This record gives sequence, C-alpha cells and structure tokens, in this order.
Amino acid sequence: MKAIEQRLPQDFDKSFVVFRETGKYFPCPWHFHPEYELVLVLRSTGRRMVGDHIGYFNEGDLVFMGAGIPHVWINDQEFFNGQVDYDADAIVIHFMDRFLGEQFLSIPEMENFKNILRLSSRGIVLYGETREKINALMKNMITMSGLKRLSALFDIFDLLANSTEYELLASPGFTQKIELKSTDRFGKVTEYIMRNFDKDITLPEAASIANMAVTTFCNFFRDHFRVTFVEYVNTIRVGYACKLLGDEDRNIVEIAYESGFKNLANFNRQFKRLKNMTPSEYRRTISA
Repeated sequence: MKAIEQRLPQDFDKSFVVFRETGKYFPCPWHFHPEYELVLVLRSTGRRMVGDHIGYFNEGDLVFMGAGIPHVWINDQEFFNGQVDYDADAIVIHFMDRFLGEQFLSIPEMENFKNILRLSSRGIVLYGETREKINALMKNMITMSGLKRLSALFDIFDLLANSTEYELLASPGFTQKIELKSTDRFGKVTEYIMRNFDKDITLPEAASIANMAVTTFCNFFRDHFRVTFVEYVNTIRVGYACKLLGDEDRNIVEIAYESGFKNLANFNRQFKRLKNMTPSEYRRTISA
C-alpha cells in the first residue's frame, strides 16, 4: 500500500491549522503531508502506524510527526462495527516550518526547538508532565483565535523544545538518506551508515571512518548506540525495507537485496527479530 499525500484545509486568516477530527472512526488512510503534525487522541482506542513503527493508542495519546513521514490511526474493530456508544475524537495541529516567515527558525530562540523538529522525522510519542500540559493547551486552542491561539502554539513549542519525556517511533532507516553534515566522530559514523547501509558495509571500514581501531570502535559504538554495530546496521536496513514494503508491486526478495541483505533467510530472520512479524505479515498489516 503506497502512502498518499493529504492536506487539511487552512483558513485564509490563520497561519496554521487546528482541527477537530470526530466521527464513528478516524477516516484517514495511510498518508503523508509536508506539514508538521501533532495528534492528540481525546477518545478512542486502536493501532497507530508511524513510519515502520506499529503501536497502540488510547485516550490522551499524543504524537508529534515531522514533514513527509507516512502515518495512520486505525480504530479498534468495535468502532467500525458500531459497538461503542461514543465517537472517536482527536485534535490535530498542522504547521509548516516557515509558517511565520523564511527566517523564523533562524532566530536564536528557536535553536532547541529545531532539534525536536529534526527528531520528529521519525515520529515522537510524548508522555508524563509534558504530555499533560500540551494536551491541556490543545484542548483550549479549539476555541481560541488571533494572538491567543498563536501564543498557545508557542507554549507547545517551548514544552517540546525543553522536554526529555518522549520516545522516538520509526527507525532511522525508514527516513533513508538523511542529510547529515556533522564533523564530529559520532556524526561521521552515522552519516557513513546512512549513506552505505544498502551496500556491503564493513566494521573495519566504519572504524577507519572514526579513526579508531576495530576493538575501540566496537566499544565506542555500543556506548553511544547501546547496540552493536551490526545490530544497528540491521535496524537501519529493516526500517528501509518497511518503507519499500508499502509498494505492493515490489517483491520481497527484491526488497531484501535493495535494503542491503545478502540473502532472503537473513532478511526474514532480522525482520522477525526487530518487528515481531515477517515481511509478508507486515505488508498485510499496513494494507489492512
């Protein structure tokens, strides 16, 4: 199933969208758009897919997503069958990165927020006090207008920029070929992996990029990434494969090799280890 581009209508006198999504179930298909998006579930339960991540949502669930990442919220079957006595209900905020002008993100005050925008390319689920404060702001924004509405959005930006109460959802490989220009050792290694995971990538070559002996590099990598080099590369490859599996015209063998795996058996094994399902099962899940 290919993701389709969808856009929310925007009022001519407003710089960003605040939208109430309510009905028997959430109607949006697997889709993407150029806007950043915050989704707050007020009522309903079900399964959400963000990139190659599959999770579950219920009341109060709050997710922040970057531009271009495909996603969908699928209600539990009881909502489709009419077996619940209330409607699915959510609040959605859409904004462009330059909705207040070309220089908006260049001002010093936005520096911390820019980091969250970069992380949002993988989707971010928020929790704790940060989630509670943002939820309260979003509920109030529905009836706000003018500068109060804009001020509430900036309050949300501030909470996002200064919070550590979040988890990233999609794997880095799903947003393949990320532009990385960091000059430090950590950045050089990450850039090397992202640019070469679909090739015959080797541990000695990666160690040379970091200007380290192989043993030293292995310890360095585990300290920074909390997994081995090989495990991390396989995570990237599986994430990219998830992206390709959305195209139903491509066969799984082709996808395995294009994602950097040398044989189908290893691809299936690593995919099952990381996603708790086979590639075929994953394809059926996102097509449901």
